[in-house]
Amino acid sequence: MDHSEKEKKQKKNSWKSEILEWIIVIEVAVVVAVILNLFIIVNAVIPTASMEPTVMTGDRVFGNRLAYLSEDPQRGDIVMFKFPDDESQLFIKRIIGMPGETLEMKDGKIYINGSDTALDEPYLTVVPVGDYGPVTIPEDAYFMMGDNRNISADSRYWVNTFVYREKIEGKAALKYYPNIKKL
Repeated sequence: MDHSEKEKKQKKNSWKSEILEWIIVIEVAVVVAVILNLFIIVNAVIPTASMEPTVMTGDRVFGNRLAYLSEDPQRGDIVMFKFPDDESQLFIKRIIGMPGETLEMKDGKIYINGSDTALDEPYLTVVPVGDYGPVTIPEDAYFMMGDNRNISADSRYWVNTFVYREKIEGKAALKYYPNIKKL
């Protein structure tokens, strides 16, 4: 084998090696992405204005699947969950009612357990209207509402009113498109 044939063979092997390296890198990236998506993050595109202005139509949001491993969901948390009436859909809403509570909406204000004081909701920018309830939330379940209450299809309107703990996919953590904002 002369010198030029040796160089051609080395180039051919180098080219094959380069392709193999890229295939391995791509496979590792795919495995990491799948693991992240299944166990660590939940990703959603906001389809409606029900959570405006907190998250806007078209925003892209990451949720943390690990957020509730060591603590329970809290009132005010924005969570991503399987829609109770069609679990193939992912919804994002705010937790308003907690397990075991009685919730009532009067003139757009939320009252918990018959309190005379309305729930403090500083994230609302549009004055909500309407009445609902009272309704008692089952143990291990939550009552969800959008921040844009007057147009939000939320627990008030669903056939299966409540979101059970095991259906919560994650706590909304970061809006990453079109700009970055911690939620």
